[in-house]
Amino acid sequence: MRQLKQIHAHIIKQANFNLCPLSKLISFCAVSPRGNVAYAKTIFDHHQDPSVEIYNTLIRGLSSTKLPLEALRLYQKLLRSGLRPNNFTYPFVIKACTESSMIQYGVLIHPQIIKSGLESDPYIQSSLIHFYVTRKDLHAAKQLFDLCSETDLVSWNSMIDGYVKFGQIELAQQVFDRMVIRDVISWNTMINGYGILGRIEDAKRLFDEMPVRSIVSWNSMLAGYDKCGNVEDAFNMFTKMPYKDVVSWNTMLACYAHSGKSNEALSLFDEMQALGIKPNEATMVSLLSACGHLGALEQGLCLHSYLSYHKIKTNSIVGTALVNMYAKCGSISRATEVFHSLESKDVLAWNTIITGMAMHGSTKDAIQLFEKMQREGVAPNDITFVALLGACRHGGMVKEGQRLLVCMSRTYGIAPKIEHYGCVIDLLARSGRLEEAMELIGTMPMEPNASAWGALLGGCRIYGNAQLGERVGKHLINLQPHHSGRYILLSNVYAAAERWDDASKVRNLMKAKGVSKVPGVSVIELKGIIHRFVAGDWSHPESHNIYEKLGQISTRLKTTSGYSPDTDQVLVDIEDEEKEHLLSVHSEKLAIAYGFLHLGPKEAIRIVKNLRVCRDCHYVIKLISRIYVREIIVRDRNRFHHFKDGRCSCLDFW
Repeated sequence: MRQLKQIHAHIIKQANFNLCPLSKLISFCAVSPRGNVAYAKTIFDHHQDPSVEIYNTLIRGLSSTKLPLEALRLYQKLLRSGLRPNNFTYPFVIKACTESSMIQYGVLIHPQIIKSGLESDPYIQSSLIHFYVTRKDLHAAKQLFDLCSETDLVSWNSMIDGYVKFGQIELAQQVFDRMVIRDVISWNTMINGYGILGRIEDAKRLFDEMPVRSIVSWNSMLAGYDKCGNVEDAFNMFTKMPYKDVVSWNTMLACYAHSGKSNEALSLFDEMQALGIKPNEATMVSLLSACGHLGALEQGLCLHSYLSYHKIKTNSIVGTALVNMYAKCGSISRATEVFHSLESKDVLAWNTIITGMAMHGSTKDAIQLFEKMQREGVAPNDITFVALLGACRHGGMVKEGQRLLVCMSRTYGIAPKIEHYGCVIDLLARSGRLEEAMELIGTMPMEPNASAWGALLGGCRIYGNAQLGERVGKHLINLQPHHSGRYILLSNVYAAAERWDDASKVRNLMKAKGVSKVPGVSVIELKGIIHRFVAGDWSHPESHNIYEKLGQISTRLKTTSGYSPDTDQVLVDIEDEEKEHLLSVHSEKLAIAYGFLHLGPKEAIRIVKNLRVCRDCHYVIKLISRIYVREIIVRDRNRFHHFKDGRCSCLDFW
């Protein structure tokens, strides 16, 4: 461009425009990847009598920029000039309509094309088919496609792409089968379509039939395995790839992160770095998600430092991933700090910080953030209200939750979904208002799902309503016969009412159906290494020291505060002494003992547990935080518990 401007200046100085026609200057500036379309427009504006060809060149250049509306304005100027658009004008005018927000303008262009007699031009037809597909008008695209006397490969691929995007894979397959010539785009679109729908066997069949595979083909298969949650096949595919680009690595990382295999994701990143593959924003989002799942704050901090050191742009997506990671790792203060530092905050960013506040029990802060969100002109969506109702649920704010459920449709025009009703049912059930929860289930405008019934069953367990719990529990087992939590919760309802025979029958039914209980697992991160603990487990290499430390803690609790194990939490018919032993070796207690062995006296102990923390463990951790003057942060299946000075942030409501 610098050299071109010198030439342009020379032409102006010599006043001899025959040296280099302005059309050549405009063509380079508008079309070349090294050009400058704004400079092309400046030259054009000083042109005395531009031809149709010059108009076409600049329209083409503008249609490929972030300002396609400028191309449409130039087209209108062309019409007003008295010149007639030709077959080179319309493909780029249609492209500008497709790329811009003026999608309706393209519908007006079509009659103008017919009037000009150019409707049979194959390039214009192809552009129109792509336009209608983008406009989500598959009927018009199909009509035009069927009328085409000569369809090119782009038209065929546009039709396949349209059907795939609308989930009409069978129609896409019919078009694909009719194609005489297929290119790699045709194959990849079909493979991707089957992958999106989770029909991985059909995707694999096409992948195996492909005459030539591109990197996109391999990546599409990886994404398909990710969609199905098939990590093993994804990794096998990944290892067989003849070449891997950053998308391949990112897809495999995302597959691990989505499947909860966060350790594997972090190990894969180490391998990626060793091979010199430069990560991008998508890489960091998957890794931050993995850290959040594990509660691995130290590794999350390292990733944040990595972003800063390598100057990877913290855009809205990466920034939101950071907010989510810090919130899930128990550092809501850092999450808030990152959120406020974001230059641009979309609705996803607001939803993430509100959800984070809800998880940490900061109900009032979550509602204040929602009010600020509205003041800043960001419109809430249905996920915003899931976050807000979740905050009310964790804070026991029944009236506020009921108000939000009503106002989300009346004030914001957002129809409540099953998730919103589920939050309020859980809120009512946890507050002991079981009849109101049952009434809400009966008046919902949709069929209640297992989560709604499960919330009610949880309330029955807490408040000892065995009669209602039995009815709800049996219904839940019919709905989800392979969900272990449903059997266990119903068994616990019976056990709490000392109906041991019924509790035993439920456990036996569970075994007969081959349903295994999900074991309680607690993890703690130390120096970037994740340590896992299961109740009563001796597999850790430091088990002897851990159990010895746990015994010391237990003795001090009993002598200092008179602690006595809450054996009512062990809902099996065994002796009290055995119940006490089972309680004493819960996974979170083992993890805390390990934290005492390796962390300094002023360092917070951070634990992540996959199940709800039991009442006895909750009470014990409160005592430990007071007696040892130690901050302990536990993330269980439902929320965060910040233990300090003998109190918990949940206010014993969880």
